[in-house]
Amino acid sequence: MTDPITLGILALVILIVLIAIRIPIAYSMILVGGAGIALLNGPALLLSQLKTLGYGQFSIYDLSVVPMFILMGELATGAGLSQALFRGANAWLGWMRGGTAMAAIAGCAGFGSVCGSSLATASTMGKVALPELKRYNYSGALATGSLAAGGVLGILIPPSVVLIVYAVIVEANIVTMFAAALLPGILAVILFILTIALYVTIRPEAGPPGGASTRSEFLRATLGLLPVMVIFGLVLGGIYAGFFNPTPAAAVGVFLVWLYGAAKGRLGLGATVAALKATARTSGMIYLILLGAELMKIFMSRIGLPQQAATWIAESGMAPMMVLILLLLALILLGCLMDSLSMILLVIPFFWPMLLEINGGLYQGAEGSGFGMSTEELKVWFGILALIVVELGLITPPVGMNVFIISALAKDTPMIETFKGVAPFFAAELLRVGLLLAFPALTLWLPRLLGG
Repeated sequence: MTDPITLGILALVILIVLIAIRIPIAYSMILVGGAGIALLNGPALLLSQLKTLGYGQFSIYDLSVVPMFILMGELATGAGLSQALFRGANAWLGWMRGGTAMAAIAGCAGFGSVCGSSLATASTMGKVALPELKRYNYSGALATGSLAAGGVLGILIPPSVVLIVYAVIVEANIVTMFAAALLPGILAVILFILTIALYVTIRPEAGPPGGASTRSEFLRATLGLLPVMVIFGLVLGGIYAGFFNPTPAAAVGVFLVWLYGAAKGRLGLGATVAALKATARTSGMIYLILLGAELMKIFMSRIGLPQQAATWIAESGMAPMMVLILLLLALILLGCLMDSLSMILLVIPFFWPMLLEINGGLYQGAEGSGFGMSTEELKVWFGILALIVVELGLITPPVGMNVFIISALAKDTPMIETFKGVAPFFAAELLRVGLLLAFPALTLWLPRLLGG
């Protein structure tokens, strides 16, 4: 019989090949994981696992928040919150050179705070902001590049579906993860706006200033921001203040967004049903991927591949920070091949045991010697870093899903121009990763404050 470790590596190669030939990631993981378990322990064990595995995975209470936040994003799209956000941000920033692109970044951040999906953020804000950017004669590279990059903010700024899934995988506290993501998310917005400012300083013709708003237009646009601020404040503020857990908070958010859309006449029965159907499709896809990832996790655990990799890394003598950087680089490379959620589900069960072994903390709360922080803090710090580099896959060829979405909306701009446009934002993201690596307190300060 084939050596278990060789079998595990062969299974990973087959999985990557299946993904490369466009077999859906969920089916690929179910096929490889299920076949691996059957080959290793016989089909009887596989059938026994399947009997209870689905229910065991899908009935996890923490995962009940996922469809609620997805529904909130679908309703926010239908309610027209994106238009209000962009108009408000443009009233404040649009008069500057590059200001309309900066407003698009701010709008993406605001929409991400009620949506939680990078692809939905890029698509929705692209439809709203692209016509304005074209009207002010922005270069195709800056217009499409800023929107593709702005879309990645949806994956980190709370609430984030991928952040919730990561927390479930490593058994971290979702509220703590939300708190940890807040400052890095704000840092991304600041760095992106500074990137645009530098871009238009070097190439002034790429981002002409827009017209200044009249006093009445400014006030009207600013007042349009209030609904998003209220929803964001009640949902996340309620979570941080301890008034309710993430799932009830998401339910409050869904109700408030639907109420706003209904008051505006945008969320009638048809639009609401369409949002519910879209939520069911997306949730079904996510849960199927979760099932496939669990089968892969069981198979790999039985052959001992993650444990072997963790032991090898721990005995290699490499500095803990070097190991972490190599793992983050691997995530960037994998991001060129698959979407962010699939990557988190597939890779984190391998990478997390390695870091846990290096940190020297095999028990919850033990002070680790490797990174000088507890196991719980390492979960949080690594999770935020992992999500940021996963974001890079959304704007990196050949997949670059955000780039494909924006290019489909901006048919007059070649895709190569969009990739050129996102390059400065890619550099800004690398800078953000460097800052968070050098100063873990940027990630851990708020969770420590709320926890202490």
